[in-house]
Amino acid sequence: MGCAISGLGLVPKQVGEVKEEVPIVHLSEEHREMIKDTWRVIQEDIAKVGIIMFVRLFETHPECKDVFFLFRDVEDLERLRTSKELRAHGLRIMSFIEKSVARLNQMERLDQLILDLGKSHYRYNAPPKYYSYVGAEFIRAVQPILKDNWTPQVEEAWKTLFLYITTIMKQGYLEEEQNQKNAMGNTSRERPEKRLNLI
Repeated sequence: MGCAISGLGLVPKQVGEVKEEVPIVHLSEEHREMIKDTWRVIQEDIAKVGIIMFVRLFETHPECKDVFFLFRDVEDLERLRTSKELRAHGLRIMSFIEKSVARLNQMERLDQLILDLGKSHYRYNAPPKYYSYVGAEFIRAVQPILKDNWTPQVEEAWKTLFLYITTIMKQGYLEEEQNQKNAMGNTSRERPEKRLNLI
């Protein structure tokens, strides 16, 4: 089968004045079934996976902590492992993955869920360059949980899902960024008129 990224086409996506190359990611029926089957096992250790995922994320990519106000200055990874805030955030991410898995047969609903998440990440000032790291750390965290159920095909399915998610999240982020720029432009154009009406 090969890597989830191989064989992806690139389609130009116009966002404002910036032309982006957006990969076309296809989740096959086989991918979706493998994801749903393995999710049932992963779900039993959902809190553990969330914590492991974020601790590893901060170990391998310490710059990611800058996006998280609560964890920005925490250097002790052991303290992170026991952090209630990190556990809560890990559970939110796992809840999002759970919702995504539940919508694998309702792609329009899945796309909207992901797009909205990307838009909210713009408002949180969490840029797209970090999104792919989460998927990679999720995969590392679930491999030991799935044990013999972890196969190259399962890995490809999860990588494809996370590539799909990060692609649409980035699109949502860029759309929200453009919306904010447009709103700022409209506000500055409206102000002189409002001043004239006040005189």
